[in-house]
Amino acid sequence: MSRARQPPLVTGISPNEGISWTKVTIRGENLGTGPTDLIGLTICGHNCLLTAEWMSASKIVCRVGQAKNDKGDIIVTTKSGGKGTSTVSFKLLKPEKIGILDQSAVWVDEMNYYDMRTDRNKGIPPLSLRPANPLGIEIDKGRFPQKDLEALFPGMSADFTSENFSAAWYLIENHSTTSFDQLKMAVVNLKKQANKKNEGSLAYVKGGLSTFFEAQDALSAIHQKLEADGTEKVEGSMTQKLENVLNRASNTADTLFQEVLGRKDKADSTRNALNVLQRFKFLFNLPLNIERNIQKGDYDVVINDYEKAKSLFGKTEVQVFKKYYAEVETRIEALRELLLDKLLETPSTLHDQKRYIRYLSDLHAPGDPAWQCIGAQHQWILQLMHNCKENYVKEQKGSSVLHSPMLDLDSDVRPSPIGHLSQTASLKRGSSFQSGRDDAWRYKAPQQVVFVEKLTKLVVSQLPNFWKLWISYVNGSLFSETAEKSGQMERSKKNARQRQNDFKKMIQEVMHSLVKLIRGALLPFSLREGESRQYGGWETKSELSGQWLTHVIQTVRLSYESLTALEIPNDMLQIIQDLILDLRVRCIIVTLQHTAEDIKRLAEKEDWVVDNEGLTSLPSQFEQCIIHSLQSLKTVLDCKPGEASVFQQQKTQEDVCQLSIGIMQVFIDCLEQLSTKPDGDIDTAHLSVDVSSPDLFGSIHEDSSLSSEQRLLIALSNCRYLERHTFLNIAEHFEKHGFQGVEKITQVSMESLKELDQRLFEMYIEFKADPIVGSLEPGIYAGYFDWKDCLVPAGVRNYLKEALVNIIAVHAEVFKISKDLVPRVMSRVVEAVSEELSRLMQCVSSFSKNGALQARLEICALRDTVAIYLTPESNSSFKQALEALPQLSSGTDKKLLEELLNKFKSSMHLQLTCFQATSSAMIKT
Repeated sequence: MSRARQPPLVTGISPNEGISWTKVTIRGENLGTGPTDLIGLTICGHNCLLTAEWMSASKIVCRVGQAKNDKGDIIVTTKSGGKGTSTVSFKLLKPEKIGILDQSAVWVDEMNYYDMRTDRNKGIPPLSLRPANPLGIEIDKGRFPQKDLEALFPGMSADFTSENFSAAWYLIENHSTTSFDQLKMAVVNLKKQANKKNEGSLAYVKGGLSTFFEAQDALSAIHQKLEADGTEKVEGSMTQKLENVLNRASNTADTLFQEVLGRKDKADSTRNALNVLQRFKFLFNLPLNIERNIQKGDYDVVINDYEKAKSLFGKTEVQVFKKYYAEVETRIEALRELLLDKLLETPSTLHDQKRYIRYLSDLHAPGDPAWQCIGAQHQWILQLMHNCKENYVKEQKGSSVLHSPMLDLDSDVRPSPIGHLSQTASLKRGSSFQSGRDDAWRYKAPQQVVFVEKLTKLVVSQLPNFWKLWISYVNGSLFSETAEKSGQMERSKKNARQRQNDFKKMIQEVMHSLVKLIRGALLPFSLREGESRQYGGWETKSELSGQWLTHVIQTVRLSYESLTALEIPNDMLQIIQDLILDLRVRCIIVTLQHTAEDIKRLAEKEDWVVDNEGLTSLPSQFEQCIIHSLQSLKTVLDCKPGEASVFQQQKTQEDVCQLSIGIMQVFIDCLEQLSTKPDGDIDTAHLSVDVSSPDLFGSIHEDSSLSSEQRLLIALSNCRYLERHTFLNIAEHFEKHGFQGVEKITQVSMESLKELDQRLFEMYIEFKADPIVGSLEPGIYAGYFDWKDCLVPAGVRNYLKEALVNIIAVHAEVFKISKDLVPRVMSRVVEAVSEELSRLMQCVSSFSKNGALQARLEICALRDTVAIYLTPESNSSFKQALEALPQLSSGTDKKLLEELLNKFKSSMHLQLTCFQATSSAMIKT
């Protein structure tokens, strides 16, 4: 069922906020057909129907009640339309109560107030208007009896509105348990209330304007009534009083208008002066305008105004104008000082410097501001460089207290070149050389390196502007880029020509400071004694590695290229080229020294795993270490445009040659140390078998230990490979990288290697040959054997077989490690045995027939067995031994000798197989 009318809709309320009982006007649509149709009105949830007054279907007036909600809708309900809606809301504010002691612009009735809810006057006692809590803190009623308080304070009262008010009584009654801090807060509240009362009366006047207007209207109405009734009805006394009042008013008006008229006369007298001020306001306002434009940075406006004022009033004789123009000059002088301070202020851009110089020139500043700016920039750059050094030196010393030298592992702060060995098959066992500290080293650069980067960056960033400022000073573009002010340009060029040498000294001083600061950080030994304190001061517990020096060289080279691009004369930059050359030389020397230290540590990395050629990884690791060091020096050795060869000085050539020889000698000493180390000093914890490649002859590490003889053989095999391959390859790399004296390096190294090889070889022969030689004589005469009285030979005796077995054992040991060493070792062993056998035969005084046959059988058996290892020396020894024997006279003896020899060879065929090589290698003695 549809309603006859639409629901009420509230679209506006005025005002839209207020305290309780505020009178509001509600506007909208379908608000009812009459007062009786309005059956409900709520604002913020409070029923306001009691105070509602229906005006029309679009307007209702009412008062807002004490709602609980701070903000809410206005809902109108009518019989015809039902409950309506609202598109607006009303905000309820908290009322400000006016206490009996508060100031107010209107009179507050203390006895009665108007009850707006019931439209009735309701009397209230005056005490109800008292402030509930004048101190503004929580009231805590005490338990003191009222009678005791009255006895304690006779004739007094706790009511603060009473004439006999007692503050002590009030505090005991209401704040007996209040803390001291709370009482102090109460004092603050009282002071705030007192200050509020002392505020000016302007606010109260504004608030009571309506009251004043109402009083004025009332007085006007009385005046009109008096005129209508006639003055005859006014009593004589009243007339006299009105006359007195009018007289006083007249006198007061005269006094007031007299002051006004006086001001008018004064204004007329100054009007002419104002006309003058208006006519010459440019000059009179100029000091203030100068101040304002200076604050805004509009220096061009200030200069233009100054030029105009100078042309108009510069030579005036009027005292007023002189006074104001003198004030302008004072402002301009202050501006000159300000601009000069800004010009000399650092840091600043080249654009600002040119701008300030042009301003000072236009203001006719004394002296030469451009040259002052150049000098200030020069000193600032020098100061920046030295401050940079001081900061990094302090930081280094500070960090050294907290930390040991950076990455101080094994007293070495550089990366080992061994850590960068190529991953080849022959170096799979050398991967353990990668030092664990390399990773940490990559993430932290030494302070000296960071300092050089910072210093060069500082110079490269500041010097171009410094140089461009000088060029602008020389060509006069500082003053007018359009060349309009030719006089200033000519003066500038003249000053520049006179100061050209001074500027050259400035550039040279900057270059010298740059170079000496870098030398103090990296090459302190190249500074003089007096310069070390100014440019040095670095802690040099360990020198920078070659890699860091290479990085520094690259940084300095880039800086040199940047400075060259500025077209700075080469003679000013030559000192940087000298620094680069010294750094290159030092880098090469340091790299070679560190390489020697790395190679010295190769002995700790020897794993004693032998490949099929009888070699360990040591020679290959040595070669790769040298190659890596040379590759790291490639950029240092290469000459950039304008650089000289690093080997141009004879001393450098000699030093590099000696260091290269030292590197080779260090490795030779390393080999000797490894081969001659006692068995107890060998660390076998890291020994392993090379299973990455097939070993046809088995591993020498079956018992995880090596004898001295085995280490000697391995060292001999390595020496042989070094002599034939490694040293020659290294010499080629030296030549490829431009090293001088490569022939001397190779010759000295080869001689030293051969000496080591010979010492080790003699040592091994002594270990192996002496026991065999020493067993011959006891074996020959075992069992009281006598050459003069012996039986017919039945075969080769056991002592010779035992000697052959020992020789075979030597052969097996050598062959197991390196078959290339077998001829050399076996020939020397055979020489020693043959020599001893010849000596023994020559020492026999006489032989019987059987004795001679027995001796010949044994000598021939030994000679025929080791025939492939015979040398001229051993052949001579066998020949001398046979010549010491009587010759065989009968064919029977010869036949018996041949049969016994064949029998010996047949019976020991298996043992003698190692002596039956298809072709003998060339023997090296």
